[in-house]
Amino acid sequence: MSKSLYERIGGHDGLSRLLHHFYSDVRQHHVIGPVFNERIQDWPAHLGVIENFWARQTGGPSTYGGGMGKHMALPIGPEHFSHWLGLWEFNCRKQLPSTEADEMIALAHQIAAHLQRMMSGRSGLSIG
Repeated sequence: MSKSLYERIGGHDGLSRLLHHFYSDVRQHHVIGPVFNERIQDWPAHLGVIENFWARQTGGPSTYGGGMGKHMALPIGPEHFSHWLGLWEFNCRKQLPSTEADEMIALAHQIAAHLQRMMSGRSGLSIG
């Protein structure tokens, strides 16, 4: 039986390390940083939620039960997704072995595409 992506990236510790580095970069980014920093008051709690989300996505243990609905009210457009994905790719390539980085990047692109489709129905916003 093959290992899950979660196991191959190092389980909780590997995922936590990736997310801490990634969100450190996000918080400092000139385009997407303000969107996150204006809304997230408790970064440790938010990272816990995000870690549970990514654990579920990668086949690990998770208590994540939310959806992506909270993103609908955010003032984000295509440029935000582009920057987010660029930082994600950079961090995955820096923190993970090549094969696992490729898988995590592909997964993030799928999630971003899904979220963009959801958000394209908002009035006044055109995605892509």
